[in-house]
Amino acid sequence: MNQELSVFHLVLNASLTVQIVMSILLLASIASWFFIVQRALYFRAARQEMEAFEQEFWSGIDLSQLFRQGNGKGDGSRVVGVEGIFRAGFKEFSRLRQQGSGEADAVMEGSQRAMRVAMSREQEKLAAHLPFLATVGSTSPYVGLFGTVWGIMSSFQGLATVQQATLQTVAPGISEALVATAMGLFAAIPAVVAYNRFASSVEYFDNKYDTFAEEFSSILHRQAHAKRG
Repeated sequence: MNQELSVFHLVLNASLTVQIVMSILLLASIASWFFIVQRALYFRAARQEMEAFEQEFWSGIDLSQLFRQGNGKGDGSRVVGVEGIFRAGFKEFSRLRQQGSGEADAVMEGSQRAMRVAMSREQEKLAAHLPFLATVGSTSPYVGLFGTVWGIMSSFQGLATVQQATLQTVAPGISEALVATAMGLFAAIPAVVAYNRFASSVEYFDNKYDTFAEEFSSILHRQAHAKRG
């Protein structure tokens, strides 16, 4: 490859504005890859924890015992996902029932309200950093295009001082400008792909949480009315 047209050489010899654009795109790409890896690990751990907890929940274990097992972990940060929804609902259910006041429907309403709050918190955790990936995916091509347009404008302005324009004269300037577009696509494509995949995962977990909350509410409903009966 001609050294004058190598990517590294083109970046170093680009105009200040184009270099700033490239730096922004590089930082955006690094940050997006960091969040992509972080989100991928988070969703994988969340899926494993959800499957493990649901298997134990539906094994027929006493709910009070299952709740005490969560207390015995000693690390509240690990109580997430479905288990966090379960603990929020069961804790409020037990508290209201121990007070001995109120109807069964009031106890259920309080328990369901606690689960909805827990679900909202879990949904916020699931969607964390996704807006950043969406922003990088949607804006990076335009930022790169801006750098390209600016670089081409600078190249044509430089031709005003040359008596005879040749391909050798124009090629370096246009090439360095096109690098900005390439970097914009390099930053945008992984971010868009990751965002679409993670958005699908968020929807999957939301549906699983909704289903679990409904099923758990049915169990608590039977217990609440059996207690009053």
